[in-house]
Amino acid sequence: MKKNNLVIIAEAGVNHNGSLKNAKRLIDISKKAGADYVKFQYFRATDLATKKAKAAEYQIKNINKKISQFQILKNLELSKNDFKILINYARKRKIKFLLSIFDYKSAEVLKSLKLNEVKIPSGEINNYPLLDVVGKNFKKIFLSTGMSNISEVKKAIKILLRKGVKKKNLFLFHCITAYPVPLKDVNILHMLTLKKKFKLKVGFSDHTIGAVSSICAVALGAEVVEKHITINKNMSGPDHKASMNFLEFINFIKELRAVKKILGSYNKKISLTEKKNKKLVRKSIVAFTEIKKGEYFSNKNITCKRPEGGLSPMSWNKIIGLKSKRNYKIDECIII
Repeated sequence: MKKNNLVIIAEAGVNHNGSLKNAKRLIDISKKAGADYVKFQYFRATDLATKKAKAAEYQIKNINKKISQFQILKNLELSKNDFKILINYARKRKIKFLLSIFDYKSAEVLKSLKLNEVKIPSGEINNYPLLDVVGKNFKKIFLSTGMSNISEVKKAIKILLRKGVKKKNLFLFHCITAYPVPLKDVNILHMLTLKKKFKLKVGFSDHTIGAVSSICAVALGAEVVEKHITINKNMSGPDHKASMNFLEFINFIKELRAVKKILGSYNKKISLTEKKNKKLVRKSIVAFTEIKKGEYFSNKNITCKRPEGGLSPMSWNKIIGLKSKRNYKIDECIII
């Protein structure tokens, strides 16, 4: 990992609306904003849903017409060849490329595309055939845990590890499967439960509006954050309304990178900025009045004033009652 150990995934998802041109624009947005990965979704509608499968309420609402889930998916497909083009385009733009997959057939396609990282979306956490083939064939895996309980998460992890995935290459994403997620449902502290229980690296797949949920996640230790992006929120499609546009995404990344800087480390240390100010703000013991040689130092003739550089105020009790070895003018540093 890089950039203060925080990885940011730009979730382009299906916001290309089935257009290769739009997909390239989403890669450009991701790169320009400063994301580490751009992620899309690879699927065949015929392998993902039956023709009778109903669309989710948010999908119908965001598309603004009654339509089946199958037809939505069919309209948002990109071909294997399209993804070959996009992978090469992302490589030229120097941004990592990631795909979510939904069935074991798609896993074989990714393997042929020579991708060794993959995202398993929340809806597939109990998809044994998919977990089986992914565990055998991919080096790094991002596993979302939306709509699941701890037992289901445990079983999925067990399958992946048993098939050969190393713990250091498995990331658990806290996720709430809703678009958008109401803030009252985010439950970000559960991310810490995942980390503690499974001893794995954790991340956050953010489906809320705005940045505050991801800021909380990073502050609590998320090492990866995923956020939906779009070319235009007013485009027709299931996810555009819950996505960030280019300018929002730029600010989002800046804020998350800033959070990592703010967090720092568990060690208390004096920063370079503080060292400069310390000399000006800390005090020295100085003469409050004129002091003659042989006069005794007391609360009446010495005090503490800025800047630092002379005798520390912590030496106060050591010099009270001592006899001055020289004359001092007002504000002159005491020397012993």
